[in-house]
Amino acid sequence: MHYDYLVVGAGLFGAVFARQMKEKGKTVLVIDRRDHIGGNVYTENRMGINVHKYGAHIFHTSDKEVWDYVNEFAEFNNYINSPVAVYKDELYNLPFNMNTFSKMWGIKTPDEAREIINTQAEKEKERIKSEKGAAEFEAENLEEQALSLAGRDIYEKLVKGYTEKQWGRDCKELPAFIIQRLPMRFIYDNNYFNDRYQGIPIGGYTGLVERILEGIEVKTGTDYYDFIKLEDGLPVKPFASVSGDAFDKILFTGMIDEFFGYKLGTLEYRSLRFETEDLPEVDNYQGNAVVNYTEREIPYTRIIEHKHFEYGTGKGTIITREYPADWKHGDEPYYPMNDTKNNELYAKYKELADDFNDVYFGGRLGQYKYYNMDRIIREALDMSRSVK
Repeated sequence: MHYDYLVVGAGLFGAVFARQMKEKGKTVLVIDRRDHIGGNVYTENRMGINVHKYGAHIFHTSDKEVWDYVNEFAEFNNYINSPVAVYKDELYNLPFNMNTFSKMWGIKTPDEAREIINTQAEKEKERIKSEKGAAEFEAENLEEQALSLAGRDIYEKLVKGYTEKQWGRDCKELPAFIIQRLPMRFIYDNNYFNDRYQGIPIGGYTGLVERILEGIEVKTGTDYYDFIKLEDGLPVKPFASVSGDAFDKILFTGMIDEFFGYKLGTLEYRSLRFETEDLPEVDNYQGNAVVNYTEREIPYTRIIEHKHFEYGTGKGTIITREYPADWKHGDEPYYPMNDTKNNELYAKYKELADDFNDVYFGGRLGQYKYYNMDRIIREALDMSRSVK
């Protein structure tokens, strides 16, 4: 068979790009090394519950075109993300808002909350300046940055342990730029996102991706590196599969450094490990879809109770504990480590990619950037409009 495009990866970026190219009249083959479509938004139905296999995914956007696009393929419920944070025996609402501050300090008004936060933050800045003998405050690490923004109480209870688990490093060893700001709302509002549109596709994300890919040929359980003809690790033109299929162009959504055989070095990621537990005799395990655990001593960052994403009320529930993990070759890369060193290395790979004709790189791995789902769709739509 001859195709205009080989799309490597059946996640959201690959699926949307493939759909748009099909609507342009192009022929497309989509492959994915996993045995399912959907990438990390894949959901599987067990016990009548749509399980987010690779972690919680809540769709949110202020981009009306993107919102209208996904609603062509799925109906969304009105789920609002309102996570709860657990620190020792204390429970707090997220994001940081008046419910959080009231619970932490026993206060009622925004002015009281601002006064406590500002007083604590100024005290920390003065302490840090004094210890350094500096005339002006400048945060040299994440801990100093967070203390200067939120003060000691919020940092110790809700930032420090969670962040150190997420990144696998002490906050003093993390760069300050990771926390540009700490969103704090001085209203009683537990809605985590500020976006205009928010929800979960009814029936799960797999159905959404299935409908986007409707009428497009897809091969799962197919590894690109086994599928395509390579020379010195790179595809050679004319692009062809080992079985003889031909392709004019390739969209690649895998790791850009792997595509080039790591010839310039290896980009770094953080990974995740999931422990999922079926609880058929439990109706309601934690009362919320997402509960974060902010103590460093508790190894997981959060517990997800999947039925609450779609207002499940039936017998039985399924929970997933999410553990951050160091990444090594062979592990699933979830979060690009967008520090200075890695961003500079990615820039060198992008130069190679820009010179590699008729291969396009998309998604969080191909573009080495963490994207929310709406941004993935926006990037895929924009790319599909810019290519022939």
